[in-house]
Amino acid sequence: MNRTTKMKRILVIGAGFAGMWSALSAARLIDEQRKTDVEIWLVAPEPNLHIRPRLYEVNAASMKAPLTEIFREAGVNFIQGTVDRIHPDRDTVDVVTADQNRSTIQYDRLVLATGSRLFRPPVQGLAEHAFSVDQIDEAAELEAHIKGLADQPDTPARNTVVVAGGGFTGIETAAEMPARLRAALGEEANVNVIVVERNPAIGPDLGAGPRPVIEEALHELGVTLKLGSAVSSVDPNGLTTSDGQRIEAKTVIWTAGVRASALTEQVPAERDPAGRLYVDCYLRVKGLNNIFATGDVAYAATDDEGNYAMMSCQHAMNLGRSAGHNVAADLVGAEMIPYAQPKYVTCLDLGQWGAVYTEGWDRAVKLVGQEAKQLKTKINTEWIYPPAAGAARTEVFAAADPRRIVVA
Repeated sequence: MNRTTKMKRILVIGAGFAGMWSALSAARLIDEQRKTDVEIWLVAPEPNLHIRPRLYEVNAASMKAPLTEIFREAGVNFIQGTVDRIHPDRDTVDVVTADQNRSTIQYDRLVLATGSRLFRPPVQGLAEHAFSVDQIDEAAELEAHIKGLADQPDTPARNTVVVAGGGFTGIETAAEMPARLRAALGEEANVNVIVVERNPAIGPDLGAGPRPVIEEALHELGVTLKLGSAVSSVDPNGLTTSDGQRIEAKTVIWTAGVRASALTEQVPAERDPAGRLYVDCYLRVKGLNNIFATGDVAYAATDDEGNYAMMSCQHAMNLGRSAGHNVAADLVGAEMIPYAQPKYVTCLDLGQWGAVYTEGWDRAVKLVGQEAKQLKTKINTEWIYPPAAGAARTEVFAAADPRRIVVA
């Protein structure tokens, strides 16, 4: 897979929100500049965007958007495979393709957009017995397990779900569980959903603003909070907390924290505690000329006020558009555009109760209940999706414009 003579190559690793938009945004600028000597390649395990923010919902296996046609329309070359080694010293990566063949790809510019993974600490029994909603296959496994609970004897353990971690994902998952359990076990089932959070308050990273709304919603949904306690071990029948309490449960869902892709460790540059690479305002990895990082692998300032991008879809989409534009501009000598995303919002799904929508880094509550739920539904089913298969080239490129800011 050596580069064609006289052709320059932009290589994007990853087809998540950041990777997909990076490739499309780079293609947009190359087209705008009428360059015929630059090619864009993207490597990912499959040509689909996984709609990861929706994996706490039902039908997790369907949370994909096809990318083959829009990549073809935009002129992005797709390679189905994974990168297992980056060689920054010689501008190459080692790829294992879907048919298990190994090859080396050269690049002129590299965009690392390999996202993040759920952090699983060495808690006894966690890997063997806990479920998650981090990846599509994991969320689908949880869904099948919940449906299968109806075949088990009616016991408190069968009817109990413990969500380990009371952050954004943990709250959304817990809020969905009462309805999902009753759908599987019957409306009259005595279901029990418990959130175990090591901090003294639910949603510690969300701050005090939306907390009363979250607490009210979870209380009305029948979700119990166990705060100030961590999970010390998990087994097939439940878990034990750090204060010695035993909770009998056939379903334990781990949602506590994420870390950037391990590929960041192969880039000789500074990383934050979550493994994200420090980048400049153009999303170039600091200290390196040819490598850009974006999405969950980038530690990027959103403004001049000291705020940094969260590991979220909201920021990944705009980070991707910016990285793609800038990596192409850097290669062809066009104007680069500093990444900025000063407006920050959150919209937290609270199951059948509704949702809560906030604005600003202080998370001032603006909408609650069903009004916020309508917004959340629009975000989850429309705003975060790419152009549909069959979209015209002009539509794809308009959506990939880095000046098109999407805040949620």
